[in-house]
Amino acid sequence: MIWQWMRCHPRLPTSARGQGLVEYALLLIFVAVVLIALLTILGPGLQNIYQNIIDNL
Repeated sequence: MIWQWMRCHPRLPTSARGQGLVEYALLLIFVAVVLIALLTILGPGLQNIYQNIIDNL
């Protein structure tokens, strides 16, 4: 049974094995870019909020 499955589903070529790693790297880069953009846009507002909290303490 397993031999029949292996004949019908050959192994991936060597060049396709690193595809998953590249996809994870691209996803990580995308998340980093989004976080940097959010901190750039929302940074001054968050700084004011935290500064108000510190000043009230």
